[in-house]
Amino acid sequence: MSVAIKVSSCIERSSWIRKMFEEGARLRSLHGDDKVFDFTLGNPSTEPPADFRAELLRLASQPQAGMHRYMNNAGYEETRAAVAAHLSRRSPRPVAARHIIMTCGAGGGLNVILKTLLNPGEEVIILAPYFVEYKFYIDNHGGVSREVWTDRDTFQLDLAAIEKAIGPMTRALILNSPNNPTGVIYPREALTALGALLARKEAELDRQITVISDEPYARLAYDGHEVPCIFSCIKNSVVATSHSKDLALPGERIGYLAANPAMDEVDRFIEGAIFCNRVLGFVNAPALMQRLVAKLQESGVDIAEYQRKRDLLYRHLSGLGFRMVKPDGAFYLFPQSPVADDVAFVQAALRHNLLLVPGTGFGAPGFFRIAYCVEEAAIRRSFPAWAALAAEFALKAAE
Repeated sequence: MSVAIKVSSCIERSSWIRKMFEEGARLRSLHGDDKVFDFTLGNPSTEPPADFRAELLRLASQPQAGMHRYMNNAGYEETRAAVAAHLSRRSPRPVAARHIIMTCGAGGGLNVILKTLLNPGEEVIILAPYFVEYKFYIDNHGGVSREVWTDRDTFQLDLAAIEKAIGPMTRALILNSPNNPTGVIYPREALTALGALLARKEAELDRQITVISDEPYARLAYDGHEVPCIFSCIKNSVVATSHSKDLALPGERIGYLAANPAMDEVDRFIEGAIFCNRVLGFVNAPALMQRLVAKLQESGVDIAEYQRKRDLLYRHLSGLGFRMVKPDGAFYLFPQSPVADDVAFVQAALRHNLLLVPGTGFGAPGFFRIAYCVEEAAIRRSFPAWAALAAEFALKAAE
């Protein structure tokens, strides 16, 4: 066999997002781009902000000697300092450059953190619905996933369920806010209560439980909602994030991890994470992107554009009878499937050239995900297809 048994099994269980994205390519070849409505992948259609292009041109026209050579595995000092200064504006304690490691996107950062923390067999709590790759990342480093549902009506934290799941092998808990796939933001009060719960369980179990806050959507919040700084709510916390969404740079794989300055043995954690960044093969984040984002920590894409798309699609689908929590951030809707079998529903949507992702792919059967980070014109063109799909399942708007 050319592929390991375990990898073969993982391929079979791998991302529904990619499967549906590939189905979209097939449909486009048959019907044309403008007749297929692909809401599968969180791949922003918006372009990076103008100051990104200006800085890129400046670096290309005025190259620095040695700018493409090896560097410290944690990244350039000036980039880490710029990230730390940005985080310090919201953190209750100053964040220093030494608390930052530049990573190959949030996925790279999550893998570095998990390898640094986990002993074989230790458990990581993940909150359903969750980003499907979390399970594979945890398994990469010998850990065991422990699924805990959020509130099924609001997708907010269920502290009682989390407490019940914590045991002598619990090592970490992954938070994702704004959440992929629901768009829900966990409010400060809930995160503070979670911090108090974890502190109590740490004392009972005599072991550190680290919250890993996965934050690639942290700057995509609407209607004045706050995405709280995790450092102000939970002592033993680490951030993993990227500039894939806030600067529209998903293909550049540039992000960072940041440790709470108040975290127990924070310097030892950073030492371990720098080592893991190297031996996992990331070595360091891309040099050119590090130099670029150092100057762009206060820049971002137009958030109002995403909010317009959210409102447009949310109003249309709600008017057709689809039921969903209105998201406060990110760029996803997560409606209930009109039938219990969400996979069958998503397959039915293909007949209308609508590409969606079943909630099963996020540990949440009975729902489906829509990524509305596509062109607004494509959203509007999709309206007749949505109407036909709603009619097929006899949906009716609420009175």
